[in-house]
Amino acid sequence: MKKIFAKMVFVCILSVARTVAAETSDLVILGWVEKAYLVDPGIGIEAKLDTGAETSSLDAHIIKKFRKGGKRWIRFAVTDRDTGEEFILVRKRIRTIGVVQHDGSTQTRPVVLLEVCIGGELLKTEVSLIDRTEFDFPLLLGRSALASFALVDPGSDFLSEPDCGSQDQGKPAL
Repeated sequence: MKKIFAKMVFVCILSVARTVAAETSDLVILGWVEKAYLVDPGIGIEAKLDTGAETSSLDAHIIKKFRKGGKRWIRFAVTDRDTGEEFILVRKRIRTIGVVQHDGSTQTRPVVLLEVCIGGELLKTEVSLIDRTEFDFPLLLGRSALASFALVDPGSDFLSEPDCGSQDQGKPAL
């Protein structure tokens, strides 16, 4: 009886292991830094992939909150770091979050929905808006954006191209 039970347990474990292996084989492997493409405004951007962060964040300036038609909106500027060109975007404010800083203080940030192409995937993902000029990478993608399609190899970078088909035709070279 014990042998039969042990065999049943082994078969169950093997079945779960095969399922997990099949699921992870469908994931793309990305490095800790990748090229990305912001569909609107249509610029190439470098992104740090940070599985320690839940939420993504984007380098934005002149962040202005306003109401229109009873809805909450945000107007903000995004700068192409390669050309210096500035783009003004307007998005619905999805929510406002509190982010705990390294020093323990809390920072309040508005969150908007953006389309980002990375690793061949077109993501509609939430990003918090914050001045990231002091950081090397203007876009940080957190685990909520990456969980459904990617594994991050922390020892590698630039393992993919942001090729999402017709959404990014005519994009500038990265």
